[in-house]
Amino acid sequence: MVDDNTGQANAWWRGCVIYQVYPRSFQDTTGDGSGDLKGITARLAHIASLGVDAVWLSPFFKSPMADMGYDVSDYRDVDPMFGSLEDFDALVAEAHRLGLKVVIDQVLSHSSDKHEWFIESRASRDNPKADWYVWADTKPDGNAPNNWLSVFGGPAWEWDSTRRQYYMHNFLASQPDLNFHNPDVQDALLDTVRFWLDRGVDGFRLDTVNYYVHDRWLRSNPPLASSVAGTNGETNTYLYQEHLFDKTQPENLAFLRRFRALLDEYPDRAAVGEIGDEGRSLQTLAAYTSGGDKLQMCYTFDLLGPQFSAAHVRGCVEAFEHAVADGWVCWAFSNHDVVRHVSRWTRPDGDADAVARFSIMLLACLRGSICLYQGEELGLEEAELAYEDLRDPVGIRFWPGVKGRDGCRTPMVWEAGADNAGFSTGKPWLPVPAGHRARAADVQNGSAQSVLSAYRSTLALRRRHPALVSGSIRFLDAEGDVLAFIREGGRQRLLCVFNFAGEPANWALPPDIGAVAAVLAGAAAGEEEALSLPALGCFLGRLD
Repeated sequence: MVDDNTGQANAWWRGCVIYQVYPRSFQDTTGDGSGDLKGITARLAHIASLGVDAVWLSPFFKSPMADMGYDVSDYRDVDPMFGSLEDFDALVAEAHRLGLKVVIDQVLSHSSDKHEWFIESRASRDNPKADWYVWADTKPDGNAPNNWLSVFGGPAWEWDSTRRQYYMHNFLASQPDLNFHNPDVQDALLDTVRFWLDRGVDGFRLDTVNYYVHDRWLRSNPPLASSVAGTNGETNTYLYQEHLFDKTQPENLAFLRRFRALLDEYPDRAAVGEIGDEGRSLQTLAAYTSGGDKLQMCYTFDLLGPQFSAAHVRGCVEAFEHAVADGWVCWAFSNHDVVRHVSRWTRPDGDADAVARFSIMLLACLRGSICLYQGEELGLEEAELAYEDLRDPVGIRFWPGVKGRDGCRTPMVWEAGADNAGFSTGKPWLPVPAGHRARAADVQNGSAQSVLSAYRSTLALRRRHPALVSGSIRFLDAEGDVLAFIREGGRQRLLCVFNFAGEPANWALPPDIGAVAAVLAGAAAGEEEALSLPALGCFLGRLD
């Protein structure tokens, strides 16, 4: 990526730190066992204390909760389990008072089957909203129109006996896909976006942004070469196809331009898109963020997997730098859909806290904006849940091969000695893991050596150094499992070196690098002008 040339080099979102809240698991104020908006408002001071710029709220809209709120039945209202519109307005006001931007999840690719639009659409083939969802006739033998699959298992088509047609769903059958080829659908969705802009939100996280548009001819996807060869070992059949036609269609760019034009009617607003595009994420991110007329930034799943090595991180970042040109990326190691990164990356005999400290320093030094997920600032590990405690439809359907997403969605732990660790006075919707109590916020607040303190100090360090917020990045050669790069910007040049290995490593300073003054001395200089890094050691130095 090159420096921004669209007049937005100093925009708040460029290099920002976003903190993701999963509302159902953050703080309950009613005793019903589920978090709510008032609870988030009560804990905003904790979020602000981290030194982040924005808070992202996962869906809180009215919903049957088949997919924990990602099945919206009313885009303009708060689900009663979370509170009211007045509660939301109070949250925004308090966030702004604390200097935090508010980013909300927009789930535009699909709605709930309980949404009034779908209820009308499925009633007949000739009503005013008949073409608002993706409907198709059967094949002559009664089978679905094509071979498209659902991310959550099985075909992406559900038979409706009233219309006597199939409708498309990329996820649950209760999440029918909206038809973006219909301009009336686009208009209606943009109107819901304007509703929240008028209420003062500062930005949007766009769920499954590359799933909006489908191939209008409903062409079948080809199998992956590994599937044909019989070497595809994925647990989810969705990953057996090359998804050429059910998502990431070129017509999506026109809608994103419409979305950006609406955002630009309001000052200082921004959007970050979630891209799930196996094998094409780089090209899609480049297309969606280039030119200054679509999304400000996107994130992919490249660093949300099990790979933890210098080579993997360098390969991902360099690939993005090469492909994205004038666009912008948002990096994250954890979110509500993946196993927490401390659990993914800690070796069996490793130190989880060391991995947590190493990870936040690495994330803070990468070029791009960054996103944190609630609880990672406490070093929370993935929870091990019993089958009977599961709430995620993915885990329930695919257990035990896939345990679902509930393990990263368990309640926040605020007070080690309180009932349910201070999350709720009632029975929590997911159990509070016993092992999480020792990592509660009140315990870590008093310790300079805690993961929480490391997050605060690291984000403060990032804020003090413009080169880390928006500067360029250039990688240096390194042997073994060492990652070294230079960040340059704001009249600063910083050397960043990370040892991913479980044992010490030496990294020779390049002869032409000049004098290095340590900013973060997680390494020692050797006799031969080399850095000696401990296991999971980091070094940050200023170059003259």
